[in-house]
Amino acid sequence: MAKPASFRTSKQDRVVRRGVTSGAGGLQYVAYDRTYKGLPVYGGDFVVTTNSTGAVLSSTVAQRQTLDVGTKATVSAAQAAKTSRARVTKVDSATAPKLTVLAEGTGKLVYETVVSGTQKKRPTKLHVLVDAKTGKVASTWDEVRDAADDRSNYHGTVDLSTAATSMQDPNRSGIRCGGQNGQTYTGTDSAWGNGSGTDLETACVDALYAVQKEWDMLGAWLGRNGINGSGGGFPARVGLADVNAYWNGSYTSFGHNQANTKQATPIDVVAHEFGHAVFTTTPGGDSGGNGNEKGGMNESAGDIFGALTEHYVNEPAQYDPPDYLVGEEVDLVGQGPIRNMYNPSALGDPNCYSSSIPRTEVHSAAGPQNHWFYLLAEGSNPGNGKPTSPTCDGSTVTGIGVQKAGQIFMGGLNRKVTSWSHARARVETVNAANQLFPTSRTECEAVKKAWTAVSVPQQSGEAACTGTGQPDFQLTVTPGSGSAQAGGTATASIGTQTTSGSAQQVTLSATSQPAGPTATFSPATVTSGQSSTMTVNVPAGTPDGTYTLTVLGHGSVDRTATYKLTVGDGTPGEVYSDDFESGQGWTVNPEGGDTATSGAWERGTPQPTSYSGTNLQIAAAGGSNDLVTGAAASGSDAGGNDLDGGTSSVQSPAIALPSGTLTLTFSWYLAHLNNSGSTDYLRVRVVGPNGTSTVLNQAASAANRAGSWQNATYDLSPYAGQSVRIVVDAADAGAASLVEAGLDNVKISKS
Repeated sequence: MAKPASFRTSKQDRVVRRGVTSGAGGLQYVAYDRTYKGLPVYGGDFVVTTNSTGAVLSSTVAQRQTLDVGTKATVSAAQAAKTSRARVTKVDSATAPKLTVLAEGTGKLVYETVVSGTQKKRPTKLHVLVDAKTGKVASTWDEVRDAADDRSNYHGTVDLSTAATSMQDPNRSGIRCGGQNGQTYTGTDSAWGNGSGTDLETACVDALYAVQKEWDMLGAWLGRNGINGSGGGFPARVGLADVNAYWNGSYTSFGHNQANTKQATPIDVVAHEFGHAVFTTTPGGDSGGNGNEKGGMNESAGDIFGALTEHYVNEPAQYDPPDYLVGEEVDLVGQGPIRNMYNPSALGDPNCYSSSIPRTEVHSAAGPQNHWFYLLAEGSNPGNGKPTSPTCDGSTVTGIGVQKAGQIFMGGLNRKVTSWSHARARVETVNAANQLFPTSRTECEAVKKAWTAVSVPQQSGEAACTGTGQPDFQLTVTPGSGSAQAGGTATASIGTQTTSGSAQQVTLSATSQPAGPTATFSPATVTSGQSSTMTVNVPAGTPDGTYTLTVLGHGSVDRTATYKLTVGDGTPGEVYSDDFESGQGWTVNPEGGDTATSGAWERGTPQPTSYSGTNLQIAAAGGSNDLVTGAAASGSDAGGNDLDGGTSSVQSPAIALPSGTLTLTFSWYLAHLNNSGSTDYLRVRVVGPNGTSTVLNQAASAANRAGSWQNATYDLSPYAGQSVRIVVDAADAGAASLVEAGLDNVKISKS
C-alpha cells in the first residue's frame, strides 16, 4: 500500500470534498479542493484513493508547501480585468476578476478572470491569473483544446441510440449532435444521414456512433460512469469551417479535412475530443503543470482514448481496424497520419521524455506518454503483425494488453492533480497497478518498465510492486436498513470478519447524511471476528426522509458499510415550493458575471406589455408575483425595461433533496419580437455537487413570439440525497432585441 502524502494544511485552510469517482476494481477516487481564509486555492487540490470497502490506499497532493500569504490586494480588480482582456485578440466576454490563492510556494494572491473570444482566428476561453500584488500575469490556461489531428471514416449502416425525431441520445445524458449554432438536428423520423462525406447530418451519425462507443468502452473496460464520471456527457457540433476539431470545456466541435471531402468525425478523432472532456472532468482538471507538459499529456490522453475506443469497437478492415496511428484515414492536410503512438519520432515527435518537453508544442509533447501506453499495452516487439516499438534505453518490454493498460491509465487520471507531470503519472500509475491487480506483480512491473523505456525513471517515494494482499477485515450491517419515528431509535448488528492476516482491534463510529440521526455502539471496540450492536438515535424534530449512515471500522486499515434509515412513513409530499409571493432567498447574478444593462431578473409584480398585438411581458402564472426580467415597464414603453445588453442570471437557495423519486415542475415563458435571434435564450439548470443538468433550453428566433405560460417537468431522482440549486439564465445577446422572460410556481415533489 502506498504511503499517503501529506496534505500540507494550515490553520486558515478549509477542505471541501468535490466529488467521488468510481473506477475499475471497485476503487473510489475522492477529490478535494481547499480554501484559504475563505478564498479558493488554485493548485490546493488532492485526491484520496480507497478500495471498495472504504480503506484509504493512497493520496495524491498538488500543493508542495503549507500556505502563508496575505489576502489583501494592492492591484484593483479593474486593473486585473484590463490586463486579462489584453491577452485575447478579440474579446467576446469576460468574467469579473475573482480573488484566488495560487498554490505556488507559500502562496500567491491572484485575480482569476475567464476571457472568451478569438485568439489568432481560433476560439479561446482563457483563464488568466493576475498577481494581486504586482499586476503581472502569474499564469494562464485555456479551456479550448485544439486538436490538429483529425481523420474521417464511415462505418456503413449503424444503429444509433437517438430520440424519435432528434439526434439526442435518450440513454446517455448530455450526448446530442447538431450544427455550430448549438441546436440539435431534428427530422421526421430516426433514420439519419446519407453516407456522404460532405453531409453534416451524416457527420453527426459518425460523431454519435463514436462517442456512444467511447461511453460504452469507459463503462465496460474502465469502470467509468459516462464521459464526466457521474453519468453525464457533452454535446457535439459539426460543420466547423476549419481544418480542425476541438473541445472547449463545454462541447466538442468538428470541421473537415483540407480537401473538404471528409468531415473530421471518425472514431479516433471524436474519441480524442471527448477524451479531453474525460481529462477535464477527472481530478486536477486540465490546467496547471509545468509549461506545456500537462497540455501534452492531455493531448496524449485524447490519443489514448481514441486507441482504446477503436480497440473496443474492433471494426473490420473495410472500415477502421484498431491501430495506434492518429489521423491516417482523414489525411487532414494531405500528409497522412498526424501522430504515431508506437514510434512518435517517425512523424517528428519525441519518443522519450526530456527536460525540453515543457517547452515542446503540446501535440508533439504527447509523444512520450503515447509511446509509454503502446509499450504497456503491446510491448516493444509484440508480434502477430503489430509494429515493433523502439525503447529509449534499448530494453525489452512485454505488454499486458490494451484493456489492462487502459484501466491503469484511467486509474492514474483518477489520481491527477493540478501539477500533473510524467513523473507524477509514473508514481500514480504504479499505485493504480498495485491496487487494481493486488495479487499480481506483472502489471505493476510492466508499468515501471514502460516508463523507464521512455526515459521517465523511478521516482522518490514510488511504491514497490507488491503483488500480495494486505491484512484486512470485512465490516457488515445486518439488517442493511430500518425505520424509526422522530424521537425514536433503531438497532442493527455490526459484524466484523478477518479476511487476511491476524485478528485486529476495530473501533466503530458512524456519520449520517444528511445530518440528524446519531449512532452508539455496544461495545464500541471489537476484535475482528466479533460483533457489536448499533443503536441509532433519531432526535425529536428530525424531518421525515431517508438517511444514510456510514459505519466506519477503524483498525490497521479503515472499512465502511452503510445503513439506510427511513424516518417517518416515507409518504409522498412536497419537498420545495416557491410561488414568489414572498422572498425565499433567490440570488441575482450569483457568479458576478452578468452583463445585462437593464431588465435583470427580479421577484416582483410584472407590468404587462405588448407591441403591435404581440404580448410580451405578461401577468404572473398565479398570484401577483413571479421571477421576471424587469418587472416595471417604464410606462407604456414595451422595451423600456426589457432584458438588454447581455445575460442575467438568478439562483435559488440550496435545496436539500430526500431520497426517492423526485420531480421538478415550473411555469415559464419566453417572449420576443422579430428583431431577436438564436443567441437570445431562456435556460434553466439544476446544479448539484457532482454535475449540472439543463432542464430547459429555449432559444429565440427572428419571429414574433407572444408571452404565454408553459409548464415544464423534469425528473430530479438522480440528485436524490444531494443539495442542489436551480439556476435560471436569460440572454439578450442580439442587437436591439426585445426580449422578456418569466418563471413561476417552482415545485419539487416526492412520489
